[in-house]
Amino acid sequence: MHKLFVNSVMVFLLCGCSVFAVHAQSDYTAVTDVAGFKSKLLKASANTKTIDCDFVQERNSSMLTKKITSKGHFWFKKPGFIRWEYTEPYSYLIILANKKVFVKDDSSRKQYDTQSNKMFKELGAMMFGFIQGNLASCEKDYTLEYFENGLNYYVKMIPKSTKVKETLSQVDLYFDKKDLSVSKIKMLEPGGDYTSIEFVNKILNKEIGDGKFSFK
Repeated sequence: MHKLFVNSVMVFLLCGCSVFAVHAQSDYTAVTDVAGFKSKLLKASANTKTIDCDFVQERNSSMLTKKITSKGHFWFKKPGFIRWEYTEPYSYLIILANKKVFVKDDSSRKQYDTQSNKMFKELGAMMFGFIQGNLASCEKDYTLEYFENGLNYYVKMIPKSTKVKETLSQVDLYFDKKDLSVSKIKMLEPGGDYTSIEFVNKILNKEIGDGKFSFK
C-alpha cells in the first residue's frame, strides 16, 4: 500500500482497537469524570449512522524540507463500510466493505479478503471499533490520559510495548465536544516526526447509498 496511507492507518493496527484547528495542549485540563466521558462517547457513537467529511493529512519529518500535505474525502456507514479517498496531490482509494478491502491507485487495483488476510482483518475491525468510540479496547496496549478544554476532549495514548515505542511514541486523539466525533488524530514518532489527520466539514447521519462503497 502507499506509504502515506500506511502512516495514516498504522495507529489502528498498533492500538489493538482501533481527527478545525486544535488549540495548544497547554489549555487542556484533566477530565475529572473519565467514566462519564466514555459513556457519552459510546452513546454518541451509537447514534451515528454515517459520517461524510473531508480530511487533511500532514506528514512532518526532519528528512523533509517542508511538510507533505495530502487531502481527500472520508465516508463511513454502519454496519461496516468505509471509503477513504485521497484526491490531492495524488489519487488513492481504500474501500472496506463486505469483509473485503479494495485498494486502487493510478497504476493498480487490488482486492483483499479480510477473513484470509490477518493484517486486513485486524485493520477492518480496529478502524470500525475506533470510529465507534471504543477506547476501552485500547487500554490493554496503551496508557490513556484524558484532557479537555472548551471545545475538545483530548486523549493521550502512550504505548506500553517497548517494541511499539521504537516506531510510535504517542498517539493524540481529539474529539469535538459538539458531537463527540473524532476531529483529529496525531501520531508522534520517537525522533519528533509526526503524521496528523484532521477531519473537517463533517456531516453526520447523512444518507449515503451503498453504491459509494462499491469498487468499480
